[in-house]
Amino acid sequence: MSANKTQDRVEIYLSVLIAVVVIAFSFLIPSVFWSAANFQSIASQMPILGVLALAMAVTILTGGINLSIIATMNACGLVMAWVATHYPPTFSSMLLVIAAGLVMALAIGSVIGFLVAVVRVSPILATLGIMTLLKGINILISKGSAISNFPDYILVINSTNILGIPLPLLVFLAVVVVLWVILEKSAFGRTLYLIGSNEQATHYSGINTRKTLIWVYVLSSVLCVIAALLMMSKLNSAKASYGESYLLVSILAAVLGGVNPDGGFGKVFGMVMALILLQMLESGLNILGVSSYITMALWGGLLLAFIFLKGAQISRLFGKP
Repeated sequence: MSANKTQDRVEIYLSVLIAVVVIAFSFLIPSVFWSAANFQSIASQMPILGVLALAMAVTILTGGINLSIIATMNACGLVMAWVATHYPPTFSSMLLVIAAGLVMALAIGSVIGFLVAVVRVSPILATLGIMTLLKGINILISKGSAISNFPDYILVINSTNILGIPLPLLVFLAVVVVLWVILEKSAFGRTLYLIGSNEQATHYSGINTRKTLIWVYVLSSVLCVIAALLMMSKLNSAKASYGESYLLVSILAAVLGGVNPDGGFGKVFGMVMALILLQMLESGLNILGVSSYITMALWGGLLLAFIFLKGAQISRLFGKP
């Protein structure tokens, strides 16, 4: 069975699971589940988590991982928040805010990429170390407090609707399309998949795997800037501790969406389906009054189950014992 057929099966399974969740909540909480407020809540939660999940997925596709996405998002958010609150609300200030976030992301991604690709540190250890370092720096800089009261050019992102669709959701969909083009239609994307399948063979074929890996972690960090802007606009603040619960869910969304935990294959649209499933589940459980701790335990159990099932499936696919 080819990787494409495996991915197709994942998407079929996800479609069935989404249908089961919809039917179940339609019986349990019909009036609330189908309310406009519930779908607005789902639409408001998905963009930030979705962009972070994409930031995680691009690294997993190479056989790596980026445990520092939340710390990176908060670091970029705090830098942009400082600039936004210390300069007058002009167009040039807006460009400066974005530039500050991108420079921070470029620095973080380059350091991680250098550690992983050149120094050959394990991605888990490299990103765990960067995550811990950034958390400490974030708290030191902000003194544990939130930076708030942003100018309108940041807040307008969350308050704008286009044809009834929230702008953050449109931003997320735009990121999905751009990332799909990068992964499926570019030489960089093909190289990324090859590295995930067999980095050594890719290197011996004449491809500069080190350069590609560095750019993968830079791309992951740049996606964190987008998530930071969405978070800042939604909460009108930036803080060192925002979004910490998203780390596990972003990994789960990637794996549940068909991204091989060992790298090599996975599709963006499968991950979008996984995000829809997870957001509907979380929303329904919240309405039913299920504790957030139980929901988090459920996410952990789902992640372990899918890694186990994926490992068994890959073993059959390649004839491994």
